[in-house]
Amino acid sequence: MKLLLINANTTQAITDRLVAIAQGLAPPGVTVAGATGRFGARYIASRATAAVAEHATIDAFAEHGRDADAVLIACYGDPALDALRELASVPVLGLADATAEAACRIARRFGVVSGGAAWKPMLEEFHQRRGYADRLSGVRSILPTGGDIARDPDSAIASLAQTCRDCVTLDGAEAVVLGGAGLAGLAARLAPLVPVPVLCSVETGIRAAFAALGHTPIGVGTVHAPVETIGLSEPLAKRLG
Repeated sequence: MKLLLINANTTQAITDRLVAIAQGLAPPGVTVAGATGRFGARYIASRATAAVAEHATIDAFAEHGRDADAVLIACYGDPALDALRELASVPVLGLADATAEAACRIARRFGVVSGGAAWKPMLEEFHQRRGYADRLSGVRSILPTGGDIARDPDSAIASLAQTCRDCVTLDGAEAVVLGGAGLAGLAARLAPLVPVPVLCSVETGIRAAFAALGHTPIGVGTVHAPVETIGLSEPLAKRLG
């Protein structure tokens, strides 16, 4: 079976890192492939770049998703999650949604820590739309973006640790989600510094996607009707038409 990871950021190094993590967690007989956004921001850090990433996610699925048995939108904030569930005939999961589900299983309330100031209101709105508002203690972000943190994680550890502790002491979080592809692998380093469980969104999302392999698609209650399009890539135009 095959899991497709879609990174809607356009930084290939992040895709490679996500695929390596997934391969290390993969059950026997499961292969992992990665797809990087063909256009858009190097790292999503605003509403405008997140909107572009939705198109890039669907575009990547149209080109690379034909033989996938499950798809993980490996970009925190889950761009185009419901749109892809509308198009795909296999389970589609997103880092943020899958990790929120996992956090709810171990805590009454969970906090989210991410990089980039613009992500705070965006992630608050995301969790509200997905039905997690009553379980979310709050969202906190540090100034460096996820892309900055990925390039120099050592310089962000102290700030991330303090922000995670603030989620606990100030917001009442019983678990903290470390959200963002650029923060992959840092939860293990932060766990000894934080008094509650710290969940890595990348590792948690990957495990959820592996568990979904072979299951029925996760629908959103709509049926995609063929439409005529202009200016899209050939694979995407065929998928929509």
